[in-house]
Amino acid sequence: MATKYQDFRLMKTNEKDTKQGVVPALRFPEFKTLAPWQTDTVDNLVSTITPPCKLNTSEYQKTGEYPIVDQSQDLYCGWTNNQSAVIFQHFPLIIFGDHTCVIKLINRPFAQGADGIKILKSRGLVDPHFLYQCLENKPITQESYKRHFALLRSKIIAYPPKKTREQQKIADCLSSIDALIKAAENKIDELKAHKKGLMQQLFPAEGKTVPALRFPEFQNAGEWTKISFGELTYKVSKKNKTGKRYPIYSINNKQGFIRQEEQFTGVDSNDRGYDLFLYNIVGSKTFAYNPARINVGSIGYSGDLKDVIISSLYVCFKTSETVNDEFLLKYFETESFKKAVLNSVEGGIRSYLFYDNFAKINLYLPPNYDTAEQQKIADCLSSVDNLIMAQTNRLEALRNHKKGLMQQLFPNIE
Repeated sequence: MATKYQDFRLMKTNEKDTKQGVVPALRFPEFKTLAPWQTDTVDNLVSTITPPCKLNTSEYQKTGEYPIVDQSQDLYCGWTNNQSAVIFQHFPLIIFGDHTCVIKLINRPFAQGADGIKILKSRGLVDPHFLYQCLENKPITQESYKRHFALLRSKIIAYPPKKTREQQKIADCLSSIDALIKAAENKIDELKAHKKGLMQQLFPAEGKTVPALRFPEFQNAGEWTKISFGELTYKVSKKNKTGKRYPIYSINNKQGFIRQEEQFTGVDSNDRGYDLFLYNIVGSKTFAYNPARINVGSIGYSGDLKDVIISSLYVCFKTSETVNDEFLLKYFETESFKKAVLNSVEGGIRSYLFYDNFAKINLYLPPNYDTAEQQKIADCLSSVDNLIMAQTNRLEALRNHKKGLMQQLFPNIE
């Protein structure tokens, strides 16, 4: 499994080969002349293993000697030191989430968590790593919260003879991409943790008036100034307009204002059922949030958008020149702002953060509202955001590459 992905070379299958039987579109050169693949059901290729026992969620620990595996998306859901619940042999084993259809490959002793998984052992005709990639290629589609193992058992799998080692070659190739994907995921997690740590130090902690870390040029600038959002912002008035088409925008937690495919003329007889308003934001930048769904990251930033239509569900506001908008966006991500929001919301079952409540929330700005220090902090955190975005794009590219490669490395049985 340690083979580097760049060492792999593939060749297209000749059309005459595909007419002789089941073969993939791409094949490694050393297997190019071998016979077509065989097919069989998953039920004939695997057997199920019954664990010694199943641990209840109340028995899960944060640390321990053995991981606990369930049908969630995460590889492990907890840890245990209870050896009597652990499976110690037949690795690697494939885990199938009977309700969630999640597929996992486990290479170490583990315990089963609660119910809902099937533990599958290869009968010997297929390599477990190869079978795992086969099942990843065209997974069972989840249909509500029901059991899906019957669908998996009847699934047809195409495979070359194990003795040729073509299975192992394919598994090695795809596993090498999995390693790159995992490394990219880990890098994103590290960058996010780094940013979180920076934010905790670049903004004053609760009860403090200066941050723990400061850029050299502002080291002796003095204490930050307490101010309310009501002193920094003002609510945008709503204007109904008809007769002209404007793009409609929604608010995305991560991307701010997102343009929708539909376009509406505003609130008139042609738009019954839509409570929409036109916001004229020419020459100014606007923030918006849904008062019923306020959470960290839920505040969108319009940037340099012109006239747009946005639902009246959103509260829109602009800022004064006292505060840097990019700095404010970063402040909205801090734990102190999150805590202030939770303390300011109204309502019972469903909570709301109306503008009047938002305006009373306090924050701290550099002394004399120095926008230079605000900009420096915003630029620092934005540089980390750019690294996170670049790594996220790389991760998405790797996932798409693997998906496309699997479609050609495994035959299309249908």
